Amino acid sequence: MTLLSKTLLTVMFSLSAATVSAQTMRIATDSGAQGSPSGDAIEKWAALIKEGTQGALSPRVFYQNQLGGQEEVFDQHVAGDVQLMLNWPMTSYDKRIAVIYTPYMFTTWEQALAAYQAGGWLNETLDGVYKENGLKFFGAWPEGFNGVATKGKHAMTVEGAKNIKVRVPPISMMQQSVQAMGYQTAAIDWGEVFTSIQTGVVDGDAANVIYYDYEYFRDTLDYYVRSKQQFITGVLSMNLEAWNALKPEQQEVVQASAISIMQEQFAKAQVADDAIVEKWKALGKHYIELDKDQLAALGTHVRGKVWPSMRSEVGDSIMAHIEKNASALQ
Repeated sequence: MTLLSKTLLTVMFSLSAATVSAQTMRIATDSGAQGSPSGDAIEKWAALIKEGTQGALSPRVFYQNQLGGQEEVFDQHVAGDVQLMLNWPMTSYDKRIAVIYTPYMFTTWEQALAAYQAGGWLNETLDGVYKENGLKFFGAWPEGFNGVATKGKHAMTVEGAKNIKVRVPPISMMQQSVQAMGYQTAAIDWGEVFTSIQTGVVDGDAANVIYYDYEYFRDTLDYYVRSKQQFITGVLSMNLEAWNALKPEQQEVVQASAISIMQEQFAKAQVADDAIVEKWKALGKHYIELDKDQLAALGTHVRGKVWPSMRSEVGDSIMAHIEKNASALQ
């Protein structure tokens, strides 16, 4: 075989490898159509990876429901058929993943970023949990702090919430948190929330950032109390087998681009959240933030009710890590 023939074969092999990567590496989100913020995020992540690896890695982008429902696409992620994901984690694989829903771990954006960024105390915890489930954890893709939106009445204390019934997502830790805040709760499918509020089955929606209450329920709700019981976030992750198969320089590009997407979203989400608050108030709705003393009192109470029961789900070592590193309530 001549030197030229060997060179051509090498080039052909390289092109073939690049083509296989482009065909088999998939990046998906379980929540967000094309043109949505999460859809834009995975598009940019894919573009940064392609650019940073000079086309050696060229992920194909898939939006919500294109590869199946939320649980199905997460199954594919764990199996390695979807290599990269921006998802809202499924705790059915491992209850410890629910650590992201721990109430009152922090109450400011700065505290959340410090915890979730590379080297942060929560990042390291989640990376360990994800590795045991065959995934590589990169960081958070935040939406913001949640609260309780209600119709006709509202509460700012545990005592005041006792006669208010609100919808909560079917996530145990969220249900426990809202109940500890004094509310009566009902787990209702997302598609039935508007009718449930309108007909008085519940008095409002709990556990969401204000965007969703403004976007979907503003015609039925009057109050939004930013109680900050959870920091709502998606997760940027990669199938661990696919991660280990990358060259070190490719791993560096994938991780650096994920961190870039995370940091950009931390800035964007705060601005977007502030804008929605102004739109909410412009409609004549009431927006209420708890002051430091009110937040500290509520947070301390909820921690005391919920944190002890979390040990059976996340384990003693992780719970001890949370207790050690969670931000002080002031």
